[in-house]
Amino acid sequence: MNENTLYQIAVWLVPLVIAIVFHEVAHGLVARRLGDPTAAQLGRLTLNPIRHVDPFGTLILPMLLALAHAPIFGWAKPVPVNYRLLRHPRRDMVLVALAGPGMNLLLAVLGSLVLAATVWTAGGIASPTALFIAQNAINFVLINIFLAIFNLIPLPPFDGGHVVQGLLPPRAAASFGKIGRFSLLVLIFLLLVLPMISPNADVVRRIVSPIANGLAGLLFGIAGVGIG
Repeated sequence: MNENTLYQIAVWLVPLVIAIVFHEVAHGLVARRLGDPTAAQLGRLTLNPIRHVDPFGTLILPMLLALAHAPIFGWAKPVPVNYRLLRHPRRDMVLVALAGPGMNLLLAVLGSLVLAATVWTAGGIASPTALFIAQNAINFVLINIFLAIFNLIPLPPFDGGHVVQGLLPPRAAASFGKIGRFSLLVLIFLLLVLPMISPNADVVRRIVSPIANGLAGLLFGIAGVGIG
C-alpha cells in the first residue's frame, strides 16, 4: 500500500466515520428527547466510534471503495429505537428519522465553514497542511450531503422509509414497514440490480447524486472554493 493510497484512505475514511457516528447519535438523542431512552441505556449516545462500528459497513466497504476510486459511502450499527416508548409514536418516528439526515446537513455546513476558514487563513491551499485540511473538509461536505440525501430514499431501511411509515395510515404503515425485514436485499437491488437492468433506473446516479452535487456546489460556492 503506497503513500497515495494511505492518504486517500485518511482523507475519506476519517470524514466518513465522523459523519455516520454523528448521524446515529442524532437519532438516539432525538429519540431520548421524545421519550425513548433505549439508546442511552445501551451506551450508544457516545461519539466513541468503536460503539457504532459495523466492521463491513464502516471500515471494509469504504476502504475498498476508496481503493477503487469509487463513490464513498458506508453505515454504522443502527442506534436502537423503541417507537412504542415515544410519546407520540407516529409523529415522533418521523422526527427521529429526520434527525440523522438533518445532522449530516448541519455537518456539511460546518465542513464548508472549515474549508472557507482554511483557505482564508492559509491564503490558499498550497501548503501540505492546508491541502490536507482542505481535502478532509471537502470530502466531509461531500460525504455528509450524500449520506443525508441517500438516507432520505423513501423505502425501508432508509430514514426516508421511516418518514413515509410515520405518515401513512396505521394499517398501511404496518405493511410498508415489513419491507425493512429485507434491508440488505433492498440495498443490493437499488445499488446493483436496478442499474444493471437499466441505467435509467440507477437511483443513485440519476436522483441522489444530482441533488447532492447541487447542494455541495452551493456550499462550496458560499465557501469561495471552486470544485471541478
